[in-house]
Amino acid sequence: MSFVETKLSELEEKLGYKFKNRELFYRALTHTSYAFEKKEETENYEVLEFLGDSVIGLIVSEKLIERFPDKSEGELSQIRAFLVSEPSLAKLARSIDLGKFILLGKGEIKSGGKQKDSILCDVFESIFGAIYLDSDFKSAKKVFENVFLDKMWQILEETKTYKDYKSYLQEITQRDFKTIPQYRVIKEKGPEHSKEFTVECRVNEYVSTACGKSKKEAEQLAAEKMLEKLGIL
Repeated sequence: MSFVETKLSELEEKLGYKFKNRELFYRALTHTSYAFEKKEETENYEVLEFLGDSVIGLIVSEKLIERFPDKSEGELSQIRAFLVSEPSLAKLARSIDLGKFILLGKGEIKSGGKQKDSILCDVFESIFGAIYLDSDFKSAKKVFENVFLDKMWQILEETKTYKDYKSYLQEITQRDFKTIPQYRVIKEKGPEHSKEFTVECRVNEYVSTACGKSKKEAEQLAAEKMLEKLGIL
């Protein structure tokens, strides 16, 4: 058995699901950087990620309705958005050490790609897209329930707010300061395909800064730090 096949089998054991279509499983773990380096007809996980995003969204929606039958549509939407966000799905991915199974190019490995929230989230979604295509929605749901559901509820219970930090901060500042936070990029570094952004968040005399792999991520982290500075978190 090849090294890759050994890894695939190990991950199947963690998921409690055996793929009928091995090529589909292989593709679910293949990052664009790996496919590019191989210089062959190797497909990456991006289309499966797109599908898996919807599969996971439906599973989480069903579970939220079961667990919180009295919550409004608006509240359920906010909780779902938090649970299917990049940081939350990356935590679920780490619960099975998913990073060690992802096929990355050498450059992406050197830059710590196996532990990047963005990549972990993408591959987590692509796996559920692959399970859906390999079998059906029922199988994907069963894997989620058996392996990740308890961890998902734990993430929800441990969070101080399930609203995204930017929205939550704006609610607080409008209420308490009659103003809204101001964000600006103060630094960019790295090559185009792997930039890091430093963003400043300002609320009156209060200032926080944070770095992220995208402006959106950096803004969320800066908002989180501002909430901490204001004593909200």
